[in-house]
Amino acid sequence: MRFLFKTDYAQDLRLAKHGGHVFWYGLLMVLLVAAPLLLPEYLLAQLTFILIYGVVGLGLMLLAGFTGLFSIGHAAFFGVGAYAQAVLTGMGWPFPLAMAVGAVLSAAVGIVVGLPALRVKGIYLGIATLSFGFIVEEVFARWESVTGGNAGKTVGPVKMFGWTADSGASFYFVCLVVAVLATLACMNLLRSPTGRAFVAIRDSEISAQSMGIHLARYKTLSFALSAALAGIGGALYAHQIRFLSPDQFNIIQSIDLLLMVVIGGLGSIHGAFLGAIFLIGLPQAIGAVKDFLPASIGQAPGLKAVVYGAVLIAFVLFEPLGIYGRWLKVRTYLQLFPFYRKGLFKRQKSFQKSDRLR
Repeated sequence: MRFLFKTDYAQDLRLAKHGGHVFWYGLLMVLLVAAPLLLPEYLLAQLTFILIYGVVGLGLMLLAGFTGLFSIGHAAFFGVGAYAQAVLTGMGWPFPLAMAVGAVLSAAVGIVVGLPALRVKGIYLGIATLSFGFIVEEVFARWESVTGGNAGKTVGPVKMFGWTADSGASFYFVCLVVAVLATLACMNLLRSPTGRAFVAIRDSEISAQSMGIHLARYKTLSFALSAALAGIGGALYAHQIRFLSPDQFNIIQSIDLLLMVVIGGLGSIHGAFLGAIFLIGLPQAIGAVKDFLPASIGQAPGLKAVVYGAVLIAFVLFEPLGIYGRWLKVRTYLQLFPFYRKGLFKRQKSFQKSDRLR
């Protein structure tokens, strides 16, 4: 019995639960490493953006998907990391140190937002973070001596230890390493007591508090970690875009980030990257098909916003668990076939509805 217990415990500690995970994730890593050889420069740049937004999505997923705290001002943390990176690297700081300082500054700003937000939740928390996003955007525009104001600020390439990432492929590998490390860190965090406390708060604050979880401490920690990851993504974004202006971190960017994790699948690490693929890929898809649409539709200025809104409504109504939730259903269907029962997911959906009424 002791041997079996140790074996089961060791299996719980492994990130890859079985050989299939090792194979498929290993294959994914091989393809990602080989991407500069397989993709043209433009598609490689889009893949780099997916990795950057995936890192930001991991932070927002910790906050919204695993702690249940929604933020509609996350572009503020994104922008703090980006501007900190631009200023510090412009002063000659090496890339890793500047990114670490930017993450710490973003986390500090997250704590500043998280502490007052402890007294509110739901839509009121969203309004509080939205208001903070407006304040930070205004600071970016007015603090011209640091941010360059509305004239913008240029950012140089990544430099560290005498090496310069002066090509798209070299910077892609920088983003790949950061994304992999951030993903592994989040996966391990969620398996720790801290991550389990986040999930307990999301499921029921009253139950979590009755188990001895300090709500204020863990909510503030969730805000700080989420903001730090957003700051790391902002640092990468600054080097990728090479030019920063306040309108890049406005309310539209915050809504896009929230839309990304909702459509990707709240409460899943995979959802952060699936949502990033959606966020980067949908404009490309719209641009590819709009020439085949009638001119009154294809050339309409608000086409992208209309499509985004329609997709979000469709997911909320028909697939609340997002893209990753749909994949889980497809996988379950294939595993149970031909013994799949038609009402399986309807019962699952009704349980989730009753659970949200807690």
